[in-house]
Amino acid sequence: MKNYLELSAEVEQALKEGKPVVALESTIISHGMPYPQNVETALKVEQTIRDNGAVPATIAIIGGKLKAGCTPEEIEYLGKKGQAVIKASRRDLPVLVARKEDGATTVTTTMIIAAMAGIKVFATGGIGGVHRGAETTMDISADLEELAQTPVMVICAGAKSILDLGLTLEYLETKGVPVIGYQTEELPAFYTRHSGFKVDYRLDSPEELASAFRAKIELGLKGGMLVTNPIPEQYSMPKDVIDKAINEALRQMNEAGVHGKQCTPFLLAKVKELTGGDSLAANIELVLNNARLAAKTATALSRL
Repeated sequence: MKNYLELSAEVEQALKEGKPVVALESTIISHGMPYPQNVETALKVEQTIRDNGAVPATIAIIGGKLKAGCTPEEIEYLGKKGQAVIKASRRDLPVLVARKEDGATTVTTTMIIAAMAGIKVFATGGIGGVHRGAETTMDISADLEELAQTPVMVICAGAKSILDLGLTLEYLETKGVPVIGYQTEELPAFYTRHSGFKVDYRLDSPEELASAFRAKIELGLKGGMLVTNPIPEQYSMPKDVIDKAINEALRQMNEAGVHGKQCTPFLLAKVKELTGGDSLAANIELVLNNARLAAKTATALSRL
């Protein structure tokens, strides 16, 4: 494993000393936002984690190395290269490593590399899920399978609202993944706090989250835990506004014949365009909110 996995000195030291560490994905840098906002946001998220008592570990594949902890220069590199960096899921890892290529990690690959490194808590924007129309396309995100088998707590603002949220919850239930609402009983839907769907359990503090995750590990139950943390009220977009933008984006996507791994970037870009940039501002705020909760939860977990 040492031939493939490379921890930054800071992350390695923190893990050795039992200090709290929070994993961060890199797809949000290369595919989620334009430059230079992507780099500025990534560095701001790292600082937010530090401000809340934990060590950030931005995860990526650079030159075939699985990196747990990127330098500011590496984050700048990923941000400038943008969508030229391959969006790497589980299936891409062997070839990217063998070819010594770069890859931006999705929720799936961030979980894989975090688990390899021994990092238990991961903050992201929103997870993938079951796409609308999946009954005919079979388009289901690898994120759900990873949550079913990899022991990492994923803290997000719910599943992206471009998805079929009801089917996403059904899939997670089938796979035995607990869906926790942080201070809420309703599944948040990324840009908005409201979806109309219920989570499995409501927990109200980082200490409760940490205790539940530790119990899951000690019971020998495989897989991760999904914590859904609603976007702060002041940044939440009205559900009808975001639904209208999503429906129009879906119409344009089907018209353009976009499919597979290009669906999510296409839809997010269209929703941003249709909301006059409001969705991007909301995206940044919800990621920062998740980073704060992840740092506090990782800190609580390190004390157990």
